[in-house]
Amino acid sequence: MKTYLSLIISFIILSAGCVCAPCPASVLMQTPADVSSPQAVLMTDAGDTPAQSSKQPDDAGADEYRDDENLDDDDDPFGEERVTIADPIEPFNRAMYHFNDKMYFWMLKPVAQGYKEVVPEPARVSVKNFFSNLGFPARFVSCLLQADFSGAATEVGRFTINTVWGIGGLLDPSANKELDLQKQNTDLGQTLGVYGVGHGFYIVWPFFGPSSPRDSITMAGDYFLYPPWYVQPWYASTGVTAYEAVNSTSLRIGEYESLKGAAIDPYVSMRDAYIQYRMKDVKARKARSVLFKNSGANNPAADTFQPEK
Repeated sequence: MKTYLSLIISFIILSAGCVCAPCPASVLMQTPADVSSPQAVLMTDAGDTPAQSSKQPDDAGADEYRDDENLDDDDDPFGEERVTIADPIEPFNRAMYHFNDKMYFWMLKPVAQGYKEVVPEPARVSVKNFFSNLGFPARFVSCLLQADFSGAATEVGRFTINTVWGIGGLLDPSANKELDLQKQNTDLGQTLGVYGVGHGFYIVWPFFGPSSPRDSITMAGDYFLYPPWYVQPWYASTGVTAYEAVNSTSLRIGEYESLKGAAIDPYVSMRDAYIQYRMKDVKARKARSVLFKNSGANNPAADTFQPEK
């Protein structure tokens, strides 16, 4: 009986941890944060609002990106294109989307709301900074693989300063105006995109949310580089990850609801936001990689490519 009870409790903790991790598709309503930790799940940390993309996306040049061929740039003063991703398993994806949606409203949100009432916001922000600091290895390795040595040096500087003077990462003094060392929002999936690997098709994983074959493969690498997963025993690391997810969600309650309420078809909106967000990030990382390959990290032009804030 104790064994069954332990398995049930572990499943609940794991569900809370997974359902709440960062999903790029939720960035329409969010400010930059983390996806920072390598968690890649539904409806928590994400980056900036997806920017407008150019007529020819650089992300892999694969067939999954299909421009609106009827769009004439001369007739469109904003020059914004539609970018889509193939969705051959839509019935499965929709079922998983609704599953994750229910998990959010039935489990994650109530827990995060209760946590928010008990823990003041400054403390929750410090917890977020702490976990973001632990995401240093994945960001550092990704920058190196992208030949973005300036970004790698920035990550080393941030980690050192925040760990020593930021009380183990609870504070973020490296981001102050005096130092202005901003976090490099990158991961191994973006790294593959920089080298021309396309998304493939759209996948919605239970608990883990929007993804693609490319991002699904690199998810394992990102977790491998995330220190909390080495905490023993296994249920301790799962509990730490679940706590991180609850804390992150408590800082953004209402954003997913706003996105969902404003969409005619929330599933389609989530899918389109996901591919737009990932394409934008890969294009930005590719631009940095090309710049520092050709000019070197000491080129003054490198200052024009600042990490996302």
